[in-house]
Amino acid sequence: MSQHTITVTVNGEKHTREVSSRTLLVHFLREDLGLTGTHIGCDTTSCGACTVTFDGRAVKSCTIFAVQADGGVVETVEGLAQGGTLHPLQEGFWEKHGLQCGFCTPGMLMSARDILKRHPDPTEEEIRHGISGNLCRCTGYNKIVDAIQYAAAKLRAAGKEA
Repeated sequence: MSQHTITVTVNGEKHTREVSSRTLLVHFLREDLGLTGTHIGCDTTSCGACTVTFDGRAVKSCTIFAVQADGGVVETVEGLAQGGTLHPLQEGFWEKHGLQCGFCTPGMLMSARDILKRHPDPTEEEIRHGISGNLCRCTGYNKIVDAIQYAAAKLRAAGKEA
C-alpha cells in the first residue's frame, strides 16, 4: 500500500499528513484529525451521515479518498459554530426539534448548509430535494425542514450567507 503526503485545509486550519492511497476522507477526518462529528453510517453512500463540504460543495466523505482532497478545503460540522455561537442551522435544529438521536444530524447540517448557499430562500420542495441523500430514521423529516426554514429566515434577516 503506497503512502502519500497530503495537505488539506479543514475548518480553516491546514493539516499535512501521510496517508495510505486507500484511506477514505471520512476516516482521515475521524482518525487522523480527531474530528468525530463526521459520522460513518453505511459505507455505501446511502445514508449521508458522513456529509462534509469539499471545495464548497456538499459531498459524502465516504466516496472520496483522502489523497483526492490534497490541496482542497474541507468543512465539517465542527466548523459551523463560530466563537462559541451556534450557526443558525444548529440553532434551528435545536429550536425546531430537528433531531432526535442525532446520528444523522452532522451530515444533515452540512447538506442543509449547501442548500442555503445555493438557495437562500428555499422552498419546502428544494429543501426536501436537497436533503434527499441524507437518511433519518427518527424524525420523519418535517422538523428538519422546519429547522432549515428557520435558519434560512434568520440568515436572510441578518443579511448573512450560510
